[in-house]
Amino acid sequence: MEQRVFGRTNQRVSVVGLGTWQLGADWGEVKEEDALAVLDAAVESGVTFFDTADVYGDGRSEQLIGRYLRERPDADILVATKMGRRVALDPALYTLDNFRAWTDRSRTNLGVDTLDLVQLHCPPTPVYASDAVFDALDTLVEEQRIAAYGVSVETCDEALTAIARPGTASVQIIFNAFRLKPLEAVLPAAAEAGVGIIARVPLASGLLSGKYTKDTAFPADDHRTYNRHGEAFDQGETFSGVDYASGVEAAAEFSKLAPEGATPAQTALRWIIQQPGVSSVIPGARSPEQARANADAAALAPLPDATLDAVGELYDRGIRAQVHHRW
Repeated sequence: MEQRVFGRTNQRVSVVGLGTWQLGADWGEVKEEDALAVLDAAVESGVTFFDTADVYGDGRSEQLIGRYLRERPDADILVATKMGRRVALDPALYTLDNFRAWTDRSRTNLGVDTLDLVQLHCPPTPVYASDAVFDALDTLVEEQRIAAYGVSVETCDEALTAIARPGTASVQIIFNAFRLKPLEAVLPAAAEAGVGIIARVPLASGLLSGKYTKDTAFPADDHRTYNRHGEAFDQGETFSGVDYASGVEAAAEFSKLAPEGATPAQTALRWIIQQPGVSSVIPGARSPEQARANADAAALAPLPDATLDAVGELYDRGIRAQVHHRW
């Protein structure tokens, strides 16, 4: 699989990575052996980048990855984790002492001395403007608790603020065919600054797979049931903030754009991969088959201009008014 330089680091990552929120919580139950099988299928398909967080299953996702890496010492994987959402979202809690405690917990969960990449996990907006916060992150690098740091953001404005920080290695942002705003300023600014872009929620919580109908029911413990209106966390994390019913209609149109031999989900991933400035896209997977299918998107031929134009037209007609001004 194609490997790209990852932001302000000397490392490279696969253009398709693996998001592991599904393996921790909030997407229904996943058994441990099934989770490990997903990780293995991804690696065997050329994935070299895992994204996790200390809050996914309250550490379960990190622990599963740690176990997998101990059992597969030959796997050359860059693991990105996140911190800051196991406590109240209070800017006053983003301190060096807390950062040390949070990263020590992740180091234990993952079984490593130095974390490859730690991202602030969608912190309160004032955190991005705090010199003390970024000084503390620099200190973690100096102490070799972490090798690099980045941010996971909700809005484009937050991304641009973080990109301006000289130590920021990467920005993780929701970016998909139903969330085009990052194309306007975030991706160009990141490319100019040498900051990596991790595209998350690439399938709009599965909408862009084309598999769902208006009657599809999700489990009660799935965020696609309990967070449709932002009841538990930012609404943009669920279906990219798109109203479910209109999202299903738009996804049906998107499905018709898939080239021969490719699924709608693979088409959605291919669309992201070919956007300038993207380092890695991180779809989740709940089965080995899904992990392999996601990885196969990297081998698809670039989508033609006509398809790119059709995606933009679909967004402008059916999606833009819902999401563009919010994030």
